[in-house]
Amino acid sequence: MSRQDSNRAAEMAVFVEVVEAGGFTAAARRLDMTPSAVSKLISRLEARLGTRLLNRSTRQLQPTVEGSAFHAQCLRILEDIEQAEREVSSTAQEPRGRLRINCFVPFAALYLLPILPEFLQRYPGITVDVASTDAVVDLMQDRTDIAIRAGGTLPESSHVARKLGEGRMVIVAAPAYLERHGTPRTPGELAQHNLLAFNFAREIPHWPLLDGQGGTCLVRPAGNALMGDGESMRQVVLSGLGIARLSRMHTRHDIEAGRLVPLLEDYNPGDLEAVHAIYLGPGKHVPPRVRVMLDFLLEKISFG
Repeated sequence: MSRQDSNRAAEMAVFVEVVEAGGFTAAARRLDMTPSAVSKLISRLEARLGTRLLNRSTRQLQPTVEGSAFHAQCLRILEDIEQAEREVSSTAQEPRGRLRINCFVPFAALYLLPILPEFLQRYPGITVDVASTDAVVDLMQDRTDIAIRAGGTLPESSHVARKLGEGRMVIVAAPAYLERHGTPRTPGELAQHNLLAFNFAREIPHWPLLDGQGGTCLVRPAGNALMGDGESMRQVVLSGLGIARLSRMHTRHDIEAGRLVPLLEDYNPGDLEAVHAIYLGPGKHVPPRVRVMLDFLLEKISFG
């Protein structure tokens, strides 16, 4: 809003007060101004609009036809301004508006979507717009409020990251695959198996493993299928297609149920994959709808 626009809003507020108070002196008392200052402001307003807004006499003040119409419009505009400020204010009692979340697919399926009904019941003024993808998006360009991402890459300087948790990485396969192809016992035996990879750039493209001699080795997966997200990878591993390396937070329930089997745990280096909620900063100006979702995620999410 330009200074001129701001002055116009102030003029409207004074004009409304004059009409409702019935005079310059009464309005001046309410506004903590002098009667002459109020009179001069109304005169400037009439000069700019090119019409008389008030009929003045020694005893009373009445709005003209044009003044009455202008008064009604001023009331509407001032109410709109107040409503707009109320909706975006961090002190608003109830968070409102559209909340756009971009979330990597496994987290959406296993953690975010199951808790959305409770969140929306708690905050009925919010509309949640969820986009599930493992591709990294630009928060500003995509008009995203919160991006939930796995990995250790730090956000841009204009972004803030809140850690939601972390999970250990694990190599897994379905019992059906192991029955057909056998169970690898050492990192070297992985070369004889169908190791499934992702078709997007990964922060760590290899599988780091201990070599059993105090060092580490890197295994490059090169199987007959590539997946574009973690949930698709989980599904094809469950089907018995091959072996994959996924986060334990993504596979925990499958492992506990026996649908997936952890492999080469003696060679697992114990590296962790952190999950962060990334949003635009600085933190003190975070919209209420974003702040309550961040707090809700921290309250509800546990990777076990």
